[in-house]
Amino acid sequence: MDNTRITDIRIFETISRISQPISDATHDISQIGFLVLEIETAGGVTGQGYLLSFAYSPRAILGALADLAAFVRENEYHVHQTVQLQKDYERESEYFGIDGLQRWALATLNVAMWDAWGRHLERPIWQLLGSHTHPIPVYGSGGWLSYTDDELLDEVTGYKARGFRAVKIKVGSREPGRDIERLRRVRDAVGPDLGIMMDANQGMDVPSALALSQAAQPLGIRWFEEPIARDDYAGYETLRRRTKIAVAMGEREYSTNGLRELISRSAIDLWQPDIIRIGGVEAWRDSAALAGAHRIPVLPHYYKDYDVPLLATIPNAYGAESFDWIDAIIDNPMIIENGEARLRQSPGWGFSFRHELLNDVPL
Repeated sequence: MDNTRITDIRIFETISRISQPISDATHDISQIGFLVLEIETAGGVTGQGYLLSFAYSPRAILGALADLAAFVRENEYHVHQTVQLQKDYERESEYFGIDGLQRWALATLNVAMWDAWGRHLERPIWQLLGSHTHPIPVYGSGGWLSYTDDELLDEVTGYKARGFRAVKIKVGSREPGRDIERLRRVRDAVGPDLGIMMDANQGMDVPSALALSQAAQPLGIRWFEEPIARDDYAGYETLRRRTKIAVAMGEREYSTNGLRELISRSAIDLWQPDIIRIGGVEAWRDSAALAGAHRIPVLPHYYKDYDVPLLATIPNAYGAESFDWIDAIIDNPMIIENGEARLRQSPGWGFSFRHELLNDVPL
């Protein structure tokens, strides 16, 4: 078993081949960038995990990753010891807190360890955990507020042409009436059968979110994602009680505390864990189990290349979010046909970032 011991950790950075400035209701994003953590075992097996970094606090997150890498090097861990390592490092780093940067770093290492473990066993992650259902529905995501009308319609009709059955667009515009105008244009462009969802990225208050929900209801909007601040539980309760559009939330959560509060208030319809923020594979699955116990479907945030195999292992899978951001910089892009993702058959997560497109980050 010694050949599963972690012997090296490397960190890289890279930028999406289709990077461009984009904006939602709360953020202006200058470029689409990633940090990739790669581990190597005594047996020569490598595993990778990545996080969506954009351009926020670059030195802070790199520092968190570097501190974690030093801790792993100073101690002896095997790739299957994901729970033990997390427990030990949470104790070690408790002084500055766990939620936030430390959780991001731990989760990125966690998914890299799972990748290496699957590759060592020569099995995909979804087989290791036990497959429940497949294929997994996916929807096309984007619809940024920074888009022109032509760019918006090009994107949603492009998704439709590729076989996607649903699209999500951003709302929370500061221009009065702009949100409902964009939603109507999208509905006119894609027709009555394609699903449309909207996402405010916490950028609205309860009155404006309620007004938009009521105005958009005739358009057949499937769900309203993060309409208001994530910890305004009373607000979510109000929105769910007074509108007929499903309420989705969870991507900004670092634990299940928010989910528990929303459940207690009957204030959530769809749970959206972000695998990196919430802490990795085990934490993602724990949150999915809690949601499932209350008959709440799971619709994770962003990381489809991790989420699709994990959704295949739970009974309350709803679907996954699809961006094309990493497809041109990995060796095995996920195949999506007719709005459904195929499970990769390769070991681990089934894909790797192409080293020739990665830049070393000195530790």
